Amino acid sequence: MEAAVAIVGLLFVLFVLAGVFVTVKAVKAAKRGVDRTVAHARRTVEDTTLRARQLAQPGVVGELAQLRLSLRTSMRATQEVLYGGSPDDASLSEAIGLFERLSAHGHELDDELKRLEREPDRATIGVRLPDLRERLERITHSAESLRWAARDRARKFADDDLASLSDQIDVESGALRHWTRVEDAMDPLRDPVAGRPESAGPGATKSPGQGQPTDGPARTGATPGPSDAAARSWGPTPEDPPAITARDPRTQPSYPWQKAPRTEDTTT
Repeated sequence: MEAAVAIVGLLFVLFVLAGVFVTVKAVKAAKRGVDRTVAHARRTVEDTTLRARQLAQPGVVGELAQLRLSLRTSMRATQEVLYGGSPDDASLSEAIGLFERLSAHGHELDDELKRLEREPDRATIGVRLPDLRERLERITHSAESLRWAARDRARKFADDDLASLSDQIDVESGALRHWTRVEDAMDPLRDPVAGRPESAGPGATKSPGQGQPTDGPARTGATPGPSDAAARSWGPTPEDPPAITARDPRTQPSYPWQKAPRTEDTTT
């Protein structure tokens, strides 16, 4: 009895621990989802604000907003390409490390541009704009180099995989059509002039009666020889077409879905 109580208590503790673990995991996952949603909403609001400021406030403030918007767009696009392709390509890990170092410089530049937006001295901002623009171009150029290199690498792998798949499909298609090669090899009409007497070479000698018109076997009463049978086995000739005879139902091939042919006895 005590053993049963201990087992039940142990199972209860295990169920409680499992419930707590599942609850904690669910809370963390929900928190991560909320954080992603909040970060995405914040980025959307900031981007919309920068676009509105770029259009509504021409001059130094509008140029600062344009620089921040260009920096954020380039860095975000590169981040999506690198982190999106890293699960399928482990070689992008080094590129991701370089991008993280580049992101530090990008965040520093974005913070500086944000501080200059609140600077009342527009002349000082105008003096520092060329340097800020040059830094922005260097950062965005590096980000674009990483992004396009990753895209070209992914496209190269896709092209190689498609070429290999096409070759395999061609081989399989040929294997599925194996009967066409067998039929071509066994077709008696593939070389219709191979068995005729005219196919002999120029050095072959003619028989004494060859080349002279003779009466057919039906007129003289003689039976056709083996050479005539071999010559006529390739098919009808225009000079002497063979007679058409009806098929004997007893010699026709039968198939499982056909009934056996009826044979009727005839009495004389």
